[in-house]
Amino acid sequence: MRKMLRVVNHVSDNILNKQTLFEDFFNHSMDLLCVAGYDGYFKKVNPAVCKLLEYSEEELLSRPINDFVYLADKRETSSARKALKERNPLVDFENRYVTKSGRIVWLLWTSYPLEKQKLIYAIAKNITYKKQLEDERNYHLAKLTEINNDFKQLTYTATHDLRSPVNNLISIFELIDLDKITDTETLEYISMIKDTSYNLRDSLNDYITIFNDRNQSSASVEILNFKEILDDVLYSISSLVSNSKVTINIDFAELENITFNRTYLKSVFLNLITNAIKYSKPESLPVISIYTKIVNNQKQLIISDQGIGFDMKKVGNKIFGLHQKFSKNKDSNGIGLYLVYNHIINLGGQITVDSKLNEGATFTITFRD
Repeated sequence: MRKMLRVVNHVSDNILNKQTLFEDFFNHSMDLLCVAGYDGYFKKVNPAVCKLLEYSEEELLSRPINDFVYLADKRETSSARKALKERNPLVDFENRYVTKSGRIVWLLWTSYPLEKQKLIYAIAKNITYKKQLEDERNYHLAKLTEINNDFKQLTYTATHDLRSPVNNLISIFELIDLDKITDTETLEYISMIKDTSYNLRDSLNDYITIFNDRNQSSASVEILNFKEILDDVLYSISSLVSNSKVTINIDFAELENITFNRTYLKSVFLNLITNAIKYSKPESLPVISIYTKIVNNQKQLIISDQGIGFDMKKVGNKIFGLHQKFSKNKDSNGIGLYLVYNHIINLGGQITVDSKLNEGATFTITFRD
């Protein structure tokens, strides 16, 4: 009999200990713990809920839960509660509550329904500080975007407006009759000023081209036929193609179409083809190969030439930089590859270069599509 009593007492002590542990966990948790009914009322809340919302437990249990929810979040919260009643657990649900003093707090909820008991067990974290940081970050991002747009507009306006006086200066040189100037030093100075003016004009034109190109049709994509786009480009530079006696090998059999920006694709073809002609070997006629491939389900456009190539150890990742020049060619301006790179990257693609000096260059473009 005594042994039985000891067993009963031991079981009772265990039950009491477990209840005490549960109550301690519930009451001392820094997270918000609560039990809600299917009727939309709190049935039990821990002190953390009362402390954050500034209501007593009696006040919280006596009113519908939606009374404490921020007005703009009431409908979404009601929908979430309805989903819980349909036995759908709620994970990472965010909404706002209004404290007794009128403060708005953000809560992140995880809730689980017990259909038989018509109860919902829920735990929430106060993420107000996190939301405030997000709002502050978004505010600063918006301000930076605004400043950046203003700066771009100022840069464009200044560059555009400077072209007129520079063009006027160039036109003056056209009016000067150099035959009437006999002083050699004066002629040399005029020549230097003239060359500087032309260089300044060309630089201004390059900057405007880049600005316009990066701001037009950046999000406009469509299904394009490689051959049709290439034919348009080759027609636009037909004189260059004819005079250079270039051989262009074309094969789009593996991939005929791509979803891309029309202006960008034309620019890619134009710059890589004209570069291949410009930097062909002096002793041989230029040869260009243009073809498409599908490698590991990735769609690729390859443009290769047999020109002077690059020393990739020296060039490295500078090859696509603005105004980077790797040739003494007087027509080199460091713009073309910069534009090609940005066209591809802006639409989520990649471009790589394989090249050696005097062994040509191969540009491989991998599309996001």
